[in-house]
Amino acid sequence: MGEMTARSAVLSSGMFRSYHRPVTTEVRSIIRSRVKCQVSSVKPATYSSKLSTDIPLHESPQALFDEYLEDKSRLFEAMFPDKPRSYRLNEEEWRIQMLPINFLFLTVCPVVDMRLRCKSNGQDYPPDVPLDITKVLELNMMRWKLKGLDRVMEPSDFSLEVKGALYPDRRGKQTRLRGQLEMNISFVLPPVLELVPEDVRRNLANAVLTGLVENMKHKVNGSLLADYSRFKNERKLQKVIE
Repeated sequence: MGEMTARSAVLSSGMFRSYHRPVTTEVRSIIRSRVKCQVSSVKPATYSSKLSTDIPLHESPQALFDEYLEDKSRLFEAMFPDKPRSYRLNEEEWRIQMLPINFLFLTVCPVVDMRLRCKSNGQDYPPDVPLDITKVLELNMMRWKLKGLDRVMEPSDFSLEVKGALYPDRRGKQTRLRGQLEMNISFVLPPVLELVPEDVRRNLANAVLTGLVENMKHKVNGSLLADYSRFKNERKLQKVIE
């Protein structure tokens, strides 16, 4: 799915419609090619937002956070609790129908495929994660589709990237839950946005991205830790029963 579906509408005059269909198709093809060449030469606008997590993590010897990270299905449900908007694609990937995003005159409905993958022993860790960390949960958006832009933008004119990492850091006196989440958007401006001053566009885009990233961070700091507490209680009860 990796890109949104989009169509570029091309107007034809009455003169073109008077010819046979093959000629009309050829003329429209030429016009589309010229328009695409003009658009592709335009430098895309790029916006990004990155936030970090660094909070105390109260582990239990009977239920280490490393063990909790191994249950990817449970992790996903804790971070994305809105079940009607998501479903599992395979062992590591989930499809998420995100809430609509409003940006100036446009409303976008993102659909993303998110992959959760656990890594350990310093093998293929994200760049910002120390190699002596025991286990890391890596989040990567694998594919995406943006509903609502098919009338104003070509699929090649837009790119979206979401990536993050989460891990327990036991190197200090107290265990910390650390991580980062980054979102990048790059797109060629449609005509409707070219009239808006660049500083206004950038402020609005950064506000939208920061809001999305902060929302995900809030779920990690709240929902994930609350679920980890339940995980510890379940393990404690299991030990008592055994």
